[in-house]
Amino acid sequence: MSSDASIEAFYSFVNADAFDPDASDRSIDIINPWTGSTVAQMHCAGTTGINHAVAAAKTAFQKNRNATRLQRSQWLEAAAARIDADQDALSGMMVKMIGKPVKAAKFEVGRSAAFIRSCARHILEMAGEMVPLDSSAAGAGRIGYADRVPFGVVLGVTPFNAPANLLVQKVAPALATGNAIIVKPSPEGAAVALRIAALFAQAGLPEGLFQVILGDAQEALALAAHPDIAVVTLTGGTAAGEALAKAGGAKPFLGELGGNSANIVCADADIQDAAARIAPSAFEASGQQCISTQRIIVDRTVYGAFVEALLDRVSKMRAGDPAQADTDLGPVVHARSAERIEAMINDAVAAGGRLLTQPNRQGCLIHPTLIEGVPSTCRVVQEEVFGPVAVLMQADGVEDAIRLANDCEFGLQASCFTGSLDTAFKVGREVQAGSVWINEASRFRLDNYPFGGFGKSGSGREGVKYAMEEMTTLKFLGIRLPSQK
Repeated sequence: MSSDASIEAFYSFVNADAFDPDASDRSIDIINPWTGSTVAQMHCAGTTGINHAVAAAKTAFQKNRNATRLQRSQWLEAAAARIDADQDALSGMMVKMIGKPVKAAKFEVGRSAAFIRSCARHILEMAGEMVPLDSSAAGAGRIGYADRVPFGVVLGVTPFNAPANLLVQKVAPALATGNAIIVKPSPEGAAVALRIAALFAQAGLPEGLFQVILGDAQEALALAAHPDIAVVTLTGGTAAGEALAKAGGAKPFLGELGGNSANIVCADADIQDAAARIAPSAFEASGQQCISTQRIIVDRTVYGAFVEALLDRVSKMRAGDPAQADTDLGPVVHARSAERIEAMINDAVAAGGRLLTQPNRQGCLIHPTLIEGVPSTCRVVQEEVFGPVAVLMQADGVEDAIRLANDCEFGLQASCFTGSLDTAFKVGREVQAGSVWINEASRFRLDNYPFGGFGKSGSGREGVKYAMEEMTTLKFLGIRLPSQK
């Protein structure tokens, strides 16, 4: 079967079998952002679908709560193998559903399988700890042990921009640690989520442990408020995070939210290297990543040389058809996003900003856009653009660059290019972000370090070990030895 035929067959599955058509009268058309054609109609689950899924997840959790670490690891390993084998179909869906360039989509599928395998390995070694009770006189003759135990049913709300990777970033840690999980994906990522859930089922994961609920904000909020949902985890915008946290009330909330990444280029930086790393960080994925470079803060003494190097790099990037193997950035996800991004560009120009490259919008496609001379109060400086737009700013030394980097309510991931170890540690200490990279651009991410933000960028941490800790709670067992009177 060809890739296209496989994709169309799965869209039929989305429309015919993945929901109860009597449960909700709401549906959402999914539009291919490159061609403008409708590729699917997603029906929302409604209250009936939500209640059924939560009940099934609760039952599955109880039934499988004594599954060994080895068994959970084996489920994950088998699922990773299925995902690897399904790379063409999954990546083809991303191209059609969200306009992701095919080379980036294939990379995402491979990374998703690798992340699942990392969780499968880590659960075999994840352990609790002995608590030294005899450090106090009253604890003599007593043994204490603290272990990490699953919460129960986890809700994962996932975005469109990495529909496979950001999905498994929640699913694999939840399942590895013994939870059941219900995922509410973005409408544009729904087909990918359903296909991955089917692959987990084919790999032998017991029924009910991983389910997908289709819908919009209404379903997400209802799930967060459901009394049998124990934990809420979201990758998405700050407003969505605040709404879900409020709906969930006292439940643990893990939010990887908005970003506005600052990338500092110091006077002693390798200018060519910085430009080569910052250009794709700003514009690949059409800037639709929370850690995409948005603010480029350059020491005034090297500003001209850096801009020249950056423009050269950007001019070599190819924007266009996401199905072509040499495309670096495709369209943004839908017309609403394109209109919002275009409005932010126009706002910056009206405030005195100068376009160094032209957006040349064609439908949902916006070409890499660099703007300089923008007042600090403009939307493109203070808000998250989530599009192929970056702002160039000049700084008078390292202290000024740090000040500019911190002049924002977001603090997810930042970077600094410098040849000085002192500067590297200074920036690392003083820039208000959950992660700071030195001599690497802000879009660079590995899955084995704690990833999360400050301020409006969220709370909690992802990354294999850290996400698995977030998906568990500590439970203490104390024992008085029989000999202790």
